[in-house]
Amino acid sequence: MKQNNAKHTVGGRQSFSQLIVSTLSAMAQGLFASLLIGTILSTIGQQAGIESLVDSGRFAMSMAGPAMAIAIAYAMKSSPLVIFSSAAVGAAANSLGGAGGPLAVYVIALVSALCGKLVAGKTRIDIIVTPLITIGVGITLAQLIAPAIGAAASSVGSIIMWATDQQPFVMGIVVSVVMGICLTLPISSAAICAALGLTGLAGGAALAGCCAQMVGFAFLSFRENRWSGLLSQGIGTSMLQMGNIVKNPCIWIPAILVSAITGPLATCLFQLEMNGPAISSGMGTCGFVGQIGVYTGWMSDIATGTRNAISATDWLGLLAISFILPALLTPMFGSILRRMGWIKPGDMRL
Repeated sequence: MKQNNAKHTVGGRQSFSQLIVSTLSAMAQGLFASLLIGTILSTIGQQAGIESLVDSGRFAMSMAGPAMAIAIAYAMKSSPLVIFSSAAVGAAANSLGGAGGPLAVYVIALVSALCGKLVAGKTRIDIIVTPLITIGVGITLAQLIAPAIGAAASSVGSIIMWATDQQPFVMGIVVSVVMGICLTLPISSAAICAALGLTGLAGGAALAGCCAQMVGFAFLSFRENRWSGLLSQGIGTSMLQMGNIVKNPCIWIPAILVSAITGPLATCLFQLEMNGPAISSGMGTCGFVGQIGVYTGWMSDIATGTRNAISATDWLGLLAISFILPALLTPMFGSILRRMGWIKPGDMRL
């Protein structure tokens, strides 16, 4: 989930694909620094009976919209006035976007920052013109299209979740594989899950796929990268392997195969649901945020009476899907590909 800070081409401008990659990654970081960390603080506070932590978490969660918009403007290398003005844009878009607020924030913050960049530094009253254009465009778009964007994103997420409930085996494979691949690609699986509001069984399948990639690559490449590689990929990101995947795509096969196995196991056998923040569905084992998200969902279900308690099977399912199966199966598939000559020594060295 690292931000792409590479210098780009032609006059320092980003290409469209680079713009999408960098802003999606930044959006996920903004979500992490507000909604996600706020959820974690609030959960710790509730469990420990520390009201100040609960309040801190709630304040952090309420800043999700501004944090996302500011992060997007920053990733676009905007001027300070555009970045600071984006806070109001994010607040409006997230509020009016409803359940699909993150996608509304992404689209509207992107457009408003682009408009702000067009006028930034062009007049002698920049301190007035730049915020006026950035906020004016952003708030106007939020009022006009944020509800529609939010509803559309929420509908797509609802369709995916409904389909997963109806066909947990097939959709378990599809969601797990696709979201796992998105996690390793230089785009943000967390931002995608947040934008679509992916929770429930579909969220559990997404978590399975992301864990298969992170833990899978961590153990598959252990002989090359040892303990530092295990930690950086296992609780950091499998995106570190992207350069090696470009050189030899075959190294991706074991993790993808494992995600196709753990996805349906999560949905059909363990019925693993992500009922915490949707962004957690796309985090995998990064900082153990995915697992914390599942736990907060369990606690929320207990509080609302939809779950009586956390069972041993619940814990077994979470541990098996998140850690045990990827750690065992990925090296097993990898050894087969090594014997076939598809994976060679040093192919996954970081």
